[in-house]
Amino acid sequence: MTVRFDTVLMVDWSGGNDRGAKPKKDAIWAALVREGRAGEPIYLRNRQVAEAWLRDVLKEEQGAGRRVLAGFDFPFGYPAGVAERITGRPDPFALWDWLEARIEDSPKANNRWQLAAEMNARFPGTGPFWGNGGKTDVPGLPRRGREREGHGAPELREVERIAKGTFSVWQLAGAGAVGSQVLMGLPVLNRLRRRFEASVWPFDPPRGSVIMAEIWPSFLAPEVRAQCARTKEIRDAVQVRLMARAFARLPEPHLARMLATRSPEEGWILGLGFEEQLRAAL
Repeated sequence: MTVRFDTVLMVDWSGGNDRGAKPKKDAIWAALVREGRAGEPIYLRNRQVAEAWLRDVLKEEQGAGRRVLAGFDFPFGYPAGVAERITGRPDPFALWDWLEARIEDSPKANNRWQLAAEMNARFPGTGPFWGNGGKTDVPGLPRRGREREGHGAPELREVERIAKGTFSVWQLAGAGAVGSQVLMGLPVLNRLRRRFEASVWPFDPPRGSVIMAEIWPSFLAPEVRAQCARTKEIRDAVQVRLMARAFARLPEPHLARMLATRSPEEGWILGLGFEEQLRAAL
């Protein structure tokens, strides 16, 4: 298995609306290390801008014959059994296709609350999605996790039971929530996957010129905090810069061991169990 990458691209995603022209937190940020040379973090004000930028970058890298590791900071899958309940198939990409066909997205509005309620209706009881962050109530989407009952879906993936501090894919709003990023991010990744014939780890073996993987910047939380304290930069920008640098500098044997993990339905976080190696690579 070839694990050498010419380019490392790390992306901090967002499930919210356009964040404006001025760089700010809780937006989309990206950082690139190409053949050992690190660029400055890039601020991407909404998902439409981000998707266009990603298309351009991946087209350039692929055209130049450079192999890319592209990391995104949201889960690539749901707990076991969910894809089959929603689509009839225990295939994470069937769920990616299902979401892409139904998500409506623009810089100022999207239908993630309504789609989460539609998915909830395919489960018994109430839930599992929760956290309507809008002003208007959405029937079938509880605002609080404790309002759910009897839905029968696992609360966490296996990787989240191991990686302490991660959040459930079902929480759509509130501090630390990642559920909206998943709903709004997977359709984008699905289009990029088709366009560039990308491999999606750990569902696919890491073959080809573009490998996409789930990341978790909290692996480098102490280093991020220290740099933010020194430079007063936006945390999201620092996170993607340090993650890109760490993975770009990581010795190939460590990266090979990370990429040897297989999780055919739920997905996994690249680097889990190798936090010390990532910090050492900085």
